[in-house]
Amino acid sequence: MINVAMRTCTEADPIALASYAALMCYQSEVPEWGKIINVKDRLFEASHHTTIEHYYMTFVINGIAVGDTIFGFHLVSPFYDSNQRSGRFCVKMFLVPDYRKIEEYILSFWPEVNIAILREIMEYAKEGVNLYHENIGAATEIAKKFIREERPFASEDYIKLNAPKIAQEQMRMCVSVIFPTALVFTLDSVALAAMYRSVWSPSLRFTLQKMADLLLEKHPNMAFAFGKEMMRQDDWGMSFSGEPSANTFAAFKPRVSRTEIDGKENLVIPRPDVCFPVDQLFFRPETMNNSVGGISSEIVISLATMGQDQRHRTINRSEPSFMGDFYCPPIFKEVVPEKRVADLMKKWITLHLKVPKSLALILAPYGAMARYTKRGSFNAIIHEQLKRSCWCAQEEIYHLSRALRLAIERKEGKSSPLLRIFEPPCLKTGKCSEGVRYCGRDINLRGKGDYFPERRV
Repeated sequence: MINVAMRTCTEADPIALASYAALMCYQSEVPEWGKIINVKDRLFEASHHTTIEHYYMTFVINGIAVGDTIFGFHLVSPFYDSNQRSGRFCVKMFLVPDYRKIEEYILSFWPEVNIAILREIMEYAKEGVNLYHENIGAATEIAKKFIREERPFASEDYIKLNAPKIAQEQMRMCVSVIFPTALVFTLDSVALAAMYRSVWSPSLRFTLQKMADLLLEKHPNMAFAFGKEMMRQDDWGMSFSGEPSANTFAAFKPRVSRTEIDGKENLVIPRPDVCFPVDQLFFRPETMNNSVGGISSEIVISLATMGQDQRHRTINRSEPSFMGDFYCPPIFKEVVPEKRVADLMKKWITLHLKVPKSLALILAPYGAMARYTKRGSFNAIIHEQLKRSCWCAQEEIYHLSRALRLAIERKEGKSSPLLRIFEPPCLKTGKCSEGVRYCGRDINLRGKGDYFPERRV
């Protein structure tokens, strides 16, 4: 079951803090601390919410489904900070799954699921995990081979440490996102109230109620912002908007289309030190125009990479939909027959028609591909691409960045200054910014050759 704990919160009482902030706006002298106004009527109900946003909470949420973080905590809102257990690096997530906990999760939040359907769900979930375990050994050896071929300066210690992680990164595509994860989640009191009212599944309602209860235990005077009658009661789930590629379900690259650029005449290319290690783009007057122009495109990526893409909260995204495709990364493609992929996808799509849509959503495999439109200002995209074009980024999100770079190159030409947005620090400086995590690629290629190849690992 989902466990929620409040780890830290702002020291001051939220009502006293909001009153103080509001009085700073309303009077000519610095207000007296402790003077209380009617926060509910004068501020909250009147939507003067900046005064209430000074109060922050950090929650630790453990045992929640990966899918409930992708489609719940991280889907839309930009008003949070989040650090989630990595599906790329935390091997124990898939080693010994506790299927009883998965059953408990389903029956607790979707009690209308009958025993026959539950058995079908568990058979599907176990099939994905079995596929992972059957092939992870071979995948690890292939990862070692690919690293040696693509990264000539990778040490044997690097290969030994990273090959299992890269293999897991690519092999997890067959695992359902209903398996549990954990995250540290920080937000302010108004963002919590907004999330509380917006949640669209039973598991998210449970989690947000726990978060609200923890706040109200400390500060019952905030009760006006919460109440079960305020919660959204209908569920949401993603629809299907496409057909599987060539009826095989398998896709081998993320896709980018309908790329549009505006405001390029005002683009300012910043110096590397303005972007890294501390991104100052949104803070400097000289780069303000970069927040007006930007790039939009329609993308198709796996849920694994959608989870990565959501980390950049200054990028706007449309409502996503499923394509019906399954992403087969290079290592996965080497060891898993397409028929096994098709069988797994057919089982999930069949379940999609039998279970509540909010449950169908989080039964999807990591490899299920989603389509949505994303739009970012130049500042937001420069920040995003600083890491996404680096070889320490996972293979698929690198290829998403590469595809967008190629789309812009086709549109604007190879000499376009826009292409400088899609450059990792090592291309600009000749030095790896990852330090001991240096990927082992040949940085000397920056002066002669393709710096953005179709890498496999």
